[in-house]
Amino acid sequence: MTRAPNPSPSAPPSGHPKNSRSGAVLAFDFGERRIGVAVGELQLGIAHPLETIDTPVGTERFNRIAALVDEWHPVIFVVGLPLSLAGEEHRLSALARKFARRLEARHGLEVRMVDERLSSVEARRAVADSGIRGREAEQHLDRFAAKSILESFFEEYAVA
Repeated sequence: MTRAPNPSPSAPPSGHPKNSRSGAVLAFDFGERRIGVAVGELQLGIAHPLETIDTPVGTERFNRIAALVDEWHPVIFVVGLPLSLAGEEHRLSALARKFARRLEARHGLEVRMVDERLSSVEARRAVADSGIRGREAEQHLDRFAAKSILESFFEEYAVA
C-alpha cells in the first residue's frame, strides 16, 4: 500500500532528506499509551520492527528515544500521522504532530510525517504471519505498525 508522506510536522518540503542518501532512519507509531519504533536504512529501503516504548508520557519516553538515537545515529525521523479513513486530521493527529516537533527540537533532525491509515491492519497481518499469537502478539503490534509506516516512507522516498 502506498501512502504519500507529509514531509514535515508543519510544512511539506519535497525530495530527499537534507543531504542524505544513506543512513539510519527511526520511525515511530505514536500513541498516547505506547510508541512503536522501527529502524531502517535509507539506501537499502528495508524496515525492521525494533521495540515498543511503553512508559508514561513525558521524560521517560524521550529518555528511551534518546538512547535509541545514541545507538542508531539516525539521519531522519519518520512519524506516522493518524488520519480518519476520509483523510481528515483529528485529536490524535495534533498529538502526533506535537510529538514530531518535540523530536525535531530535541535531536535537530528532520522529521517526515507519513499517513498511517491502515498501518494497524497491516501490523496485525504481519504479526500473525510471523507466527506470534495471543497476548504476545499485542505486545508487537506497535513496532510492526512503525515498520509499516517506515515501509511507506521508503516507497515514496525511492521515487522522490
